[in-house]
Amino acid sequence: MQDTTIHVGPLQALPGTKARGTVQADLGALTTDIPVTLVNGTRPGPRVVITAGVHGGEFTPIEAAVRLADLLEPGEVSGQVIVCPVANPPAVYQGRLNVSPVDGVNLNRVFPGDPAGGPTERLAAWLFTHLVDAADVYIDLHCGGIDQVLRDFVGYRLTGDPDLDKATAELAGSFGIQDVILGLTPEGGNSHAAAARRNISAVLVEVGELGRRDEATALRRVDGLLKALRHLGVLDPDGSVPAPVRQWVWSAGVTAEVTGLWYPEFSFDADVIGEVTEGDLLGRIVDPVDGTEHTVHAPADGRIVYGMHGLTVAVGTELAALAIPWGPDMAARADTLRPPGLGTGSDEADPRP
Repeated sequence: MQDTTIHVGPLQALPGTKARGTVQADLGALTTDIPVTLVNGTRPGPRVVITAGVHGGEFTPIEAAVRLADLLEPGEVSGQVIVCPVANPPAVYQGRLNVSPVDGVNLNRVFPGDPAGGPTERLAAWLFTHLVDAADVYIDLHCGGIDQVLRDFVGYRLTGDPDLDKATAELAGSFGIQDVILGLTPEGGNSHAAAARRNISAVLVEVGELGRRDEATALRRVDGLLKALRHLGVLDPDGSVPAPVRQWVWSAGVTAEVTGLWYPEFSFDADVIGEVTEGDLLGRIVDPVDGTEHTVHAPADGRIVYGMHGLTVAVGTELAALAIPWGPDMAARADTLRPPGLGTGSDEADPRP
């Protein structure tokens, strides 16, 4: 009989059991304890890995992952679910930023990592070796950080494998989130892109903004995860039918060209706000010393999906990401839709962290 015990380092869960604990990851210059919950079902099914806390300052995904781990019981599960609510402890507990305070590296730019690299590259390699590589499905939870406004969306990468792309599209549509954004290639260092290159059905789920951890958003996130697990057959179906989704592709990413104080001219207060055309004013960066203004304009048409809300920005800070509707007629000209600097060879193939 095949051994279906889940092993993550010294932590293990036999079939029909649930195990919780921390597993130590060696990052070279330091070690860090990664919290993990293993839920090993009583019936066969897929292995689903869920991570949160890849970035600091994104609190609702962490809370949702913890709530989900509390809810899942082996007797109700077909297959296996591995939940890692804090994938990047240095960034979550110390930095509360996208980059790690250990080495200044954004974990979601260096997947699948390098076991002989710097601390964050080693962490990425540890997460893939111990969690992601054995998954059938990978779900990485994010939200707008403490200085970021964001529209809820699910993202995934097109791989060119029809079966994999179809399965991932169906997974993306199962969360109850209206907007789905496609990455046109699986290139780059984002977690879901690296997983897609290894033939894993992988999605990025962005729900919430400004790092908020309000009850309603947390419950909405858990509900979406339960919907996805029912879709995958991990949990029994409840008879609900997925709502239609709107598909988008990135059209441009906007970064600061100067350092200063950021005053955006866009708002997410209404659904129609955030639609811009090329050349529209997105905001101003003001020099705090002499008041000199540097205006920032939309480099392309699109809808603002992500925006910087913080006051202070440095050169290279992400100010906004724009997307446009996707349809079958656009596939033939997909190469023309790649924003400058966000092409297939770049770790910035998506203008989102």
